[in-house]
Amino acid sequence: MPVKHMLAASAGEVWRCWGLNPGLRTYQARALPLSYNLLSEGHTVVYSHRECVACLIRVPSEVVKQRAQVSASSGTFHIFSNILCQEGIQGLYRGYKSTVLREIPFSLVQFPLWESLKALWSWRQDHVVDSWQSGVCGAFAGGFAAAVTTPLDVAKTRIMLAKAGSSTASGNVLSALHGVWRTQGLSGLFAGVFPRMAAISLGGFIFLGAYDQTRSFLLELGRERP
Repeated sequence: MPVKHMLAASAGEVWRCWGLNPGLRTYQARALPLSYNLLSEGHTVVYSHRECVACLIRVPSEVVKQRAQVSASSGTFHIFSNILCQEGIQGLYRGYKSTVLREIPFSLVQFPLWESLKALWSWRQDHVVDSWQSGVCGAFAGGFAAAVTTPLDVAKTRIMLAKAGSSTASGNVLSALHGVWRTQGLSGLFAGVFPRMAAISLGGFIFLGAYDQTRSFLLELGRERP
């Protein structure tokens, strides 16, 4: 089961980052070959469906947001138009590969760990976890996944904020990581780890707890139907 969750989470990340048709439904996933059918395992179909088009707007919005944060004197629209004029559409999608390389390991860690923590808690209390308990497990899983993928997040940020035409702006993740390690060491690779853990832990508690609550409600609703 952990392997299935890992593969399903990875497939979901790749599919959503390439803008998979948002009309995908669970019954369609079940009709696909076995390798794609992993998407129907547990929560990953819902997650993939919700996120399938997110990367189409996530990377451009992240580029604009980060540049706005380091250039407070410029407005968001001004930054957006400057990127288009100076770098074209490629500028808005700078850091696309590094974003994918961050999201896949994140999901590989978060979802199997979430399932394992829920299973352990259920075993200890001898009944299935409640939605709030699922949220707590999601918070721990998200925080841990955020911590171990922080170096990839740092590399993504450096790539997105690098000066156009520089070696870092080319999008080479290993080169960006090596540059941070050479100039700042381990502390540079894990810069911002605690705020990142806090934000993602809170998001994991809300998102995964709400997911389990909704899933339980829909299952109960299905049982009540004749």
